[in-house]
Amino acid sequence: MEGETVELIRAQLRRLRQNAGLSQEDFGKLVHFSGSQVSALELGQRAVDRHFLKRADEVLNTGGLLISLLKMAERDRQPSWFRPWLDAERQAQQIRCYQPTLVPGLLQTENYARAMIRTDDMISDGEVEKRLAVRMDRQSILVGPDHPKYVAVIEEAVLRRADEGFRGIMTEQITHLIECAERPHIHIHIVPTSVSLHVGLVGPFALARGGDGGWVGHLEHQLGGEVLDKDEDVAILLSRWESVRSEALSRRQSIELMKEVMLSWS
Repeated sequence: MEGETVELIRAQLRRLRQNAGLSQEDFGKLVHFSGSQVSALELGQRAVDRHFLKRADEVLNTGGLLISLLKMAERDRQPSWFRPWLDAERQAQQIRCYQPTLVPGLLQTENYARAMIRTDDMISDGEVEKRLAVRMDRQSILVGPDHPKYVAVIEEAVLRRADEGFRGIMTEQITHLIECAERPHIHIHIVPTSVSLHVGLVGPFALARGGDGGWVGHLEHQLGGEVLDKDEDVAILLSRWESVRSEALSRRQSIELMKEVMLSWS
């Protein structure tokens, strides 16, 4: 992880430690690192990591400053096309998401998300954990005081894609979906397999409505994604949303179907 924000993290860490009257050795003992490891972190010879910064925030009583800066650094590492969507998510009053093949990222459990990220065999274990941390952090918008209304439409086939080795992760994931669906601001609707064809099967998409009432769209594909804000593009996605939503079950019927899927495994 490179960039100005990371250098700011190192500078703030050094300043906070010195203001607390702690040597690198003494501070290291408190955060379960050696003095030489602390020195390497402050000098940029060792990568900063979430576990260390979380412990440092606790020891230095920073109110979570260092972890907040880390989240900013992780956002800076995101592809340029994705950053506008992250901003739209954070500022949204309503988010709509359709996923024909996966559980939507904002609703994924840590184990499900890790398994999905690991399907890309071109990235290292360290990068998997970094991407996982970013995805889990994104989910905080659904539990904060200014949370948006979140509506997800998912294909039933997504729930049933679970062989013997993956069934434990899927049971945990569906349990989490049911728990989310019981919250008043989260609506999850399942398109049953009895619906053979509809326009949404062309691909996943999401929509976010900001405080000004305007919508922004997001499309995913194999090489990343695309953020759309032109009126004509957004109008098409809103129309397709109405189409896929009309094919889905009600909230209560969807919860019952999710329970039924898990029951069929036992």
